[in-house]
Amino acid sequence: MVVTGRLALFVALGVAPVVLLSTAGLPAWAAVGGWVLLAAALLSVDVALAADPRRVEITRVLPERALRDEPVAGELRVRNLGSRLLRAVVRDAWQPTAGAPADRARVTVPPGERRGTPLPLLPRRRGELRSAFVVVRSLGPLGLAGRQAVIDAPGRLRVLPPFTSRRHLPSRLARLRELDGNTTLQVRGQGTEFDSLREYVRGDDVRSIDWRATARAGTTMLRTWRPERDRHVVIVIDTGRTAAARVGDGVRLDAAMEAALLLSVLAARAGDHVHLLMFDRVTRARVTRVDGTQLLPTLVDAMTPVDPQLIDTDWDAAFAQVRGLSVRPALVVLLTAADDPEAARAFLAALPAVAARSRLLVATATDGPGAVPTHRDAADVYAAAAIERARHDAARVRDAVVRAGGDAVSASADDLPPLVADRYLALKAAGRL
Repeated sequence: MVVTGRLALFVALGVAPVVLLSTAGLPAWAAVGGWVLLAAALLSVDVALAADPRRVEITRVLPERALRDEPVAGELRVRNLGSRLLRAVVRDAWQPTAGAPADRARVTVPPGERRGTPLPLLPRRRGELRSAFVVVRSLGPLGLAGRQAVIDAPGRLRVLPPFTSRRHLPSRLARLRELDGNTTLQVRGQGTEFDSLREYVRGDDVRSIDWRATARAGTTMLRTWRPERDRHVVIVIDTGRTAAARVGDGVRLDAAMEAALLLSVLAARAGDHVHLLMFDRVTRARVTRVDGTQLLPTLVDAMTPVDPQLIDTDWDAAFAQVRGLSVRPALVVLLTAADDPEAARAFLAALPAVAARSRLLVATATDGPGAVPTHRDAADVYAAAAIERARHDAARVRDAVVRAGGDAVSASADDLPPLVADRYLALKAAGRL
């Protein structure tokens, strides 16, 4: 049995009758007792006339997938299997990160019928969100009290990464089309293949002149090149403890996912093969041998349930997984924390072996140390020292990556995805991939 605020209000309203009866000569205890008995009788009648909440069937209407931070328009359907009118207050048991409304839904269902009530959600966490039951509170016709039951109604919503870096894709695809189609390369690089011959114009690189074609044509002919396709891009996302650090409005792992998704779509459009590995001490997600339109959905589904693990990453095992791929990768993109020499010591020791067989890019999402404050008091001095120390540590790690044969970039969570995509396009344009 449950009671509502109406019962408390009804009991409070009894003050006036009790005072009047007391002034009329009736003992105060009798007046109070009589009013309490009246309230108890009405309470019992209200509970008895309330519909049985256990004779209720609950179904949810929800999409199977949704994007994080995007509203979801769901519906909760209540079917009355009893013989009395159901006046119910319904509360769904989603966790707070599902963004369910705080207000309880009210629904009135005649016997044998079904009614729906909106179930808006605003998921704020990526992964699997679940609801195991719904609490139904059936009220009597007076609204003083009622009965309550917990109805088993499993619900599930798979919340995908939002891929907000998608907004950078059109401009990068335009540059890719210029690189691959309209504008051919004049200088041959390691990652280029022959495209066509054309006449030499002033300003062209003389190293690309084809002398045999020039002799046949009677005019100076120039070889042009285009970036090779069918190259391999291996993206390694660190899911260890450094991936749980707050960066911007989220954690470093979410920023790494955004960079990986943008790079993957761009590389797939360029005709390259993308491989994804999410690793700490075991493989959390792995995508390989998937191309075309199926790549993005497969990557998103693989990333969705992965969360940072509060353990140190085993980099030897991670790079062993990279070497275990059936192809020789042309580019390895490592998304991890590269701003603390102590935290980066393990992966720095393993980098030379990777850089010896592949082109290596280490990308880090960071908040950035910001501007150095003016030294007004002791707190400003300590803040300035911390900022300078952070800059010095990040520079040390960056220099160590370069000495190992790789390239290092770092930027904010919003700027890292387009920066990584630009480095990929630069490698393509230079014929190094």
